[in-house]
Amino acid sequence: MHTGSAATKPPEVAQADKPRVVVMGASGYIGTNLVSELAARGYPVRAAARSMAVLAARGWKGVELAQADVLEMTTIEAALAGQDVAFYLVHCMRAGDDFDDVERRGAQNFAAAAARAGIKRIVYLGGLIPRDADSRHLVSRRVTGEILRAGTVPVTELRAGIIVGPGCASFEIIRDLVNHLPVMVTPRWVQSTSPPIALSNVLNYLIEVAVREEAAGRVFDIAGPEILSYKELMLQYGRAVGKSPLIVPVPVLSPRLSSYWLRLVTAVPVSTGRALIDGLKLHIEADDREIRALIPQRLLTYAEAVEQVFEVERRHAVAARWTEGALMYRDYNPNYSFYAKHDGGSFIARASPKAVWDHVAAIGGDNRYYALSWLWGIRETIDWALGGPGRNRGRRDPQEVRVGDVIDSWRVIGVDPPRRLTLAFGMKAPGAGVLEFDVTPVGPAHTRVTVTAYWHPAGALGLLYWYAFAPSHALVFHSMARAIALRAEESPA
Repeated sequence: MHTGSAATKPPEVAQADKPRVVVMGASGYIGTNLVSELAARGYPVRAAARSMAVLAARGWKGVELAQADVLEMTTIEAALAGQDVAFYLVHCMRAGDDFDDVERRGAQNFAAAAARAGIKRIVYLGGLIPRDADSRHLVSRRVTGEILRAGTVPVTELRAGIIVGPGCASFEIIRDLVNHLPVMVTPRWVQSTSPPIALSNVLNYLIEVAVREEAAGRVFDIAGPEILSYKELMLQYGRAVGKSPLIVPVPVLSPRLSSYWLRLVTAVPVSTGRALIDGLKLHIEADDREIRALIPQRLLTYAEAVEQVFEVERRHAVAARWTEGALMYRDYNPNYSFYAKHDGGSFIARASPKAVWDHVAAIGGDNRYYALSWLWGIRETIDWALGGPGRNRGRRDPQEVRVGDVIDSWRVIGVDPPRRLTLAFGMKAPGAGVLEFDVTPVGPAHTRVTVTAYWHPAGALGLLYWYAFAPSHALVFHSMARAIALRAEESPA
């Protein structure tokens, strides 16, 4: 058991003494937020991840970007070159059934590369792990820490449970369950307990241990000031948003069934949901006395952490996005699901990317949707009858497209010619969504066009709305992609 600390925040490291830091896994939830916080505190930061496009989309000022894959040694060595401290935040939970093997090999590569690069300290964020844990997800987190510590570079490992912040998978599951289900028939794991910790507290611990010699070579539990069951977490969140969900635990939902159940009411992939539930079914305890003595700070209660999430979203300051490619357009509304439901279709055209893009950019107006426009017309008529803009048709220019343009009942929120166009859904509906077109070369004179809809449900009605139209998604989006591809093939070279 532990109590919150009321002590003041430790003094900042002098500017001249700040080490050069590299964040491996900078595109992830914690990594993205950590890079922002390090940069705000004046640290020279290098952000490393597999996708340079994702890193560039973050829009960090004064942050060096590096492409690095923990399974490719040369890229790791390049990312670590010239740095003092390395944060290791790589998590391969979505890598498939062999995620633990991928994590093991990645940690081995990173430890070896860090030693050769002369890294002075590795800081690793793992998970709180009960002694009798049999969860592959949690065990993999523990093994990763052991592999890093077996190297020659001093390692500081922090172990956390639920991190409360916008975009954290376990927190967003709680948000979605409360928002979407007024009555929940839940697995037994809702009675399990955990000490949730605010994202801001986690970031401060990560940064402070990196510059304290006393923290080198040590493992610390980190936690908030309360131990709460997942049922209590959901009830407290409900009170914060004015909801009172009825929660009925039942013993018959296995981890596998529970993961599919979560997939139904959230947008968490089945593999991710299963890994999380393997951990959620355990009672999680923490002994954070050592870290609190070393790095005093005021630990936020769960209710305070939730309010901090809302404040960050009100300020439009959310750093991480779960689904890359979509702009995660949800108006930062805490009642809209952070994760997006999504569906789509694709088709390969025997045409150049420019030829395909020309038709993508010309969507709407006289061209309508290229395929099955009558189905869209029914939806537009319903919207018009409800007082929405569904019957608004037309566009500023028949070919040119730019951010802010209104195309029929859509608004352009992203343009990256000839690669991507993103339209925000403008009709009346319980949620927020985007329609995204991706144009990708796939070989000589061939181009794939992909049409994807992303939907952020607002409560139970938003979820029902998505599933009401789900049977038509495959047909509609595949037909649209096919029609665009065929038109591109017929265009003059």
